[in-house]
Amino acid sequence: MKTNTKLEDITKEDITVSKKEKAARTFRKLLEQRQLQVMALIGVIWMFIFNYIPMYGLIIAFKEYSIIKSIGEAPWVGLMQFKEFLQDDNFWIVLKNTLGISLIKLFIAFPLPIIFALLLNELTSLKFKKMVQTISYLPHFISWVVLGGIMTTWLADIGILNDILLNLGLISERTNFLAEPDYFWGIIILSDIWKELGWSAIIYLAAIAGVSTELYEAATIDGANRFQKMWHVTLPAIRPTITILFILAVSGVLNSNFDQILILGNALNESASNVIDIYVYQVGIQNARYSYATAVGLLKAVIAFILLLSANKIVKKLNGNSLF
Repeated sequence: MKTNTKLEDITKEDITVSKKEKAARTFRKLLEQRQLQVMALIGVIWMFIFNYIPMYGLIIAFKEYSIIKSIGEAPWVGLMQFKEFLQDDNFWIVLKNTLGISLIKLFIAFPLPIIFALLLNELTSLKFKKMVQTISYLPHFISWVVLGGIMTTWLADIGILNDILLNLGLISERTNFLAEPDYFWGIIILSDIWKELGWSAIIYLAAIAGVSTELYEAATIDGANRFQKMWHVTLPAIRPTITILFILAVSGVLNSNFDQILILGNALNESASNVIDIYVYQVGIQNARYSYATAVGLLKAVIAFILLLSANKIVKKLNGNSLF
């Protein structure tokens, strides 16, 4: 019994010493990286102030808030704001427009940067590759305010697009494309692809750059051509990156490019351009119904979280890769 007691004491002492050594090593490592730790701490503080503290304001979704009263003084109304949104006559219209634009973007605009990155990776001329990358990146740095003004001019009945189509004989009379709801979804999707295609491809190019050259050499020895290498080597190697971005894209399916639609939308195409974000801006913000706007935003956040978990679980079962 005494021997067992001594062994237990020794084991406890070893564990205590081990913990102290581990703590000492951690402290020394933090001290060595103090500059980096300070930079990280600033980021954490910034996130806490601007991302977490404002969450207190979410309670106004369950209140009838007015700017003449504080949040605490506003009367509780429970789920009234949520019910009002779901029972609104415009609910199904804005939901249809939001899902329509977002799902088309998901199934068309999401794969295009992947294809573009794969094709860029196959270019052998470094100068030409850099030129293509630069040209494709540039539209991303133009704000939608500027780009929207340019597109409004191009798509007007006296714009350059009408001139081109008339000269090609594709149309018989001039059309103001932004005044036609039937064209709006196509304009939104194509302009978004044009603006963000090159920029969205950057992360895939970075993932491709990390693929081992030995895999390509082995595929070459096996007789694989460039397309086969792309299909059997490159794509499987960047599949985790594609999976993560796809899951995030699914979770944001209720979001729309607010800036883009606000600039290009007008009263004539309202039946196709009135998405949830625009509706909330008009009804909740412009009319000072802050509780209503907060309720819709909170509802979107909850649905996005559910979509995130669902997409993550489904994708994990399908290919073994997931966000968490």
